Formats: sequence, structure tokens, C-alpha cells
Amino acid sequence: MITPTRPTLRRRTLTAATALAVALPTALLPLTASAHGGGGGHDGGHGSGHGPDRSLRVATYNLSLNRATEGELRADLATGDDPQARTVAEVIQRADPDVVLLNEFDFDADHASVDGFREHYLEVSQGGADPVRYRYAYTAPSNTGVPSGLDLDNSGTVGGGNDAFGFGEFEGQYGMVVLSKYPIDTSGVRTFQHFLWKDMPGALLPDDPATPEPADWYSPEELDVVRLSSKSHWDVPVRVGRQTVHVLASHPTPPTFDGPEDRNGRRNHDEIRFWADYVTPGRASRYVYDDDGRRGGLQPGARFVILGDQNADPFDGDSVDAAVDQLLDHPRITDPRPTSDGAVEAAALQGGANATHRGDPALDTADFADTAPGNLRADYVLPSKGLKVRDAGVFWPTRADPLSRLTGTYPFPSSDHRLVWVDLRAG
Repeated sequence: MITPTRPTLRRRTLTAATALAVALPTALLPLTASAHGGGGGHDGGHGSGHGPDRSLRVATYNLSLNRATEGELRADLATGDDPQARTVAEVIQRADPDVVLLNEFDFDADHASVDGFREHYLEVSQGGADPVRYRYAYTAPSNTGVPSGLDLDNSGTVGGGNDAFGFGEFEGQYGMVVLSKYPIDTSGVRTFQHFLWKDMPGALLPDDPATPEPADWYSPEELDVVRLSSKSHWDVPVRVGRQTVHVLASHPTPPTFDGPEDRNGRRNHDEIRFWADYVTPGRASRYVYDDDGRRGGLQPGARFVILGDQNADPFDGDSVDAAVDQLLDHPRITDPRPTSDGAVEAAALQGGANATHRGDPALDTADFADTAPGNLRADYVLPSKGLKVRDAGVFWPTRADPLSRLTGTYPFPSSDHRLVWVDLRAG
């Protein structure tokens, strides 16, 4: 979720995206092995290791390591003294995923924040947990905070986060990082930061309700530059033994903070749809093009895991109907339905909107305001049918568990989202 305070998910103006044919490189070289030391052992109890029966634990975590000003996160991670960073690092150490997508991690071009988080937090024991070492990482620019020069929210003025390519007060705010214990095939990475929303066939482009014309919230000139991705979409191939698993990473915009045109709800739907189309061979993915101009979707038979805070619950909240069902009901995708006892307890204790929810609270992954929308399933790890699911869960301890200090209640010591993990057979 992107908001500096605890979200209410009520519809108000906050974000809409566009793109000019400006300037940022379409993909940066990923980080390579860290020069510093640290433990690399797979001791998280999920069967990782060598041999034909090993497991691959894949996770997603919106850890809310976004900051209000550019360079602030870099400074916070330059030493090991930031309390929130220590807490989210311990969550990762306790879960010990082999591959993890981090959402809401501010981007900087020289990757100092990523290196600082690995060296000073993940590779140092937090709260008695074993250190964890990720030798490989990938990060790249985000559409967030990049000025469009256009009045995308139709407020009558130009500038600020609402008129950026993706909502953000500076370039790269709310970015993403993929961390991996296994090698990343950097030559095979595809990014889709610059893909235009209008180039998706049948796109749910927003409509200005004050005019009779359809789908006209954006002018023709704006549609020529408006991007689909509020941050970016990445296809990051990870080599696990003799096979490749494509990590499909994204963070669609919250479907709220707008008006009756529902530009964010519609964008959220189509950001989710992008992956549904991408993993479908043939005509459905033929329209796709990446930032290097290569066309088409994922190769038939390729193994993949879709990761990220999708900002959409299949039953509750403000997302367009069936937005995330485009993934959950996809014939090539498995929904492991990870659960936690902590989410069930939280829904019962907090009451409010949670009492009227249609979805199973055990599946919730985010602790949102109880007036609206209540706790939701927002974060997903969705493997392809070719990968066997061995186990799955959400890191949301009950209050009686000593580790509940890592999740807590509002104001949270870590994040309003919970780490979600799935164990896959990797042999």
C-alpha cells in the first residue's frame, strides 16, 4: 500500500500515471554478489539445501521501507541503527526465503540502499535470528515520482506526486528489489516500465463522467505517454540448479485515492491483467513489448512465480470486481492460499469492517484500518502449475507468540503488510 499514514482506502485523489518519452534508462544492470560476508545457510526449516528433495522458498514482503525524502532511506541503511529496518530484517531472517521481492523500498541509482540493507541488517543477527545472505539482487528504476509535465489528475495544476508517472514525491519512492540466494540471469531480465496503457487491447481506460465521450479522462496527447505500470513490471529469471524460475515482480497502484472516474481502480485491474496476459501463450500476450522493444510474453512451458503486493482482495476492499481473480483463476497459475492464525485473531479482535468481510480472514496479509477497508488479502506468491507447492504461510504471529513483537499493532514496528511465503519443490 502506498500512503504515508495508515490507509483508509477511501477514494480520493492521490495517483495517476503517465509517461513522457524522457530519459531514464529502461533497465539498470542488476547488482552482483555482495562483497561483504554473512551467513548463507538454509536453516529456516523448509528443507532447502542440496539434493533432489530440496525446497525453494519464495516470498513477497511489502516492508514499507519508503521514506518521505530522497536519500533518507540510504542514510537510514548506512548503519545498523534504524529500528524499523532491524525489525523487517528480522522478519526476513525468521522466514528465511531463498528469493524475496521487497515492495516499498526506495530506489537509488547506485544501489547503496540495497547494499546497506544487506550488509548492515540482513547479514547481522537481529533479535537472535540467524543472519541471511543474499548474494544476488536486482533493482531498476520506477515510474514513481518521475515528473510527467502534464495535469494527469485534472486538478488544473501540474506537478507533485499525482502528476508523476506513478505516485511519488521523488523519483524511485516506493520502489522494488528482488533478493536471491540463487544466481539471477541478468541477460534474460525483461522490464516493462515504459509500456503504454493504451497499448493493452481492451484496456479499462478511465472515463470523465462529466462528458459524453467514453474513456476520455486522459487527452489523446496524454494517452500517448501514460504508462500502465505505477512502478514497473519485471521478469527476473533465477537459475535454481538446472532449471530457471521467472520471478514476475510488480506492485500495482492502490485502487483508491481517486474519484468517480476510478482511474486507480482501473489501472490496478490492468496492472494485474498484464501478468495474466504475459503468462498466456499466443494471441493474449502478443501485444506485450518490453523496454528493449522485444515483443511477446513468457515462453510456453516456462516456470514462473508471480510476486507482489497486488493491492486487490478477491472479495473485499475497493478493487475492481474480479481484478485479482485474473490471476487466481488462471489455468496456468496455482493459488497456494497461504494462511496464518495471527490474521484470524486480528480480524476478530479489531472488528469493524472485518466483521462484514466475505473473505476468509485466515488469508489476510495486510492490517488496514478497521473503519474501511479492514484487513485484506493483498500480497501474493502465485507459482505456475509446473511447480509443486509443498507448503505456504503468512508471517503473522498471534499475540501470544513472542514474535508478534515484529508485526504488532498500529503504529506498526515493521509494516502494515505481512511477509507471504511459499515452498516449492526445486529438484
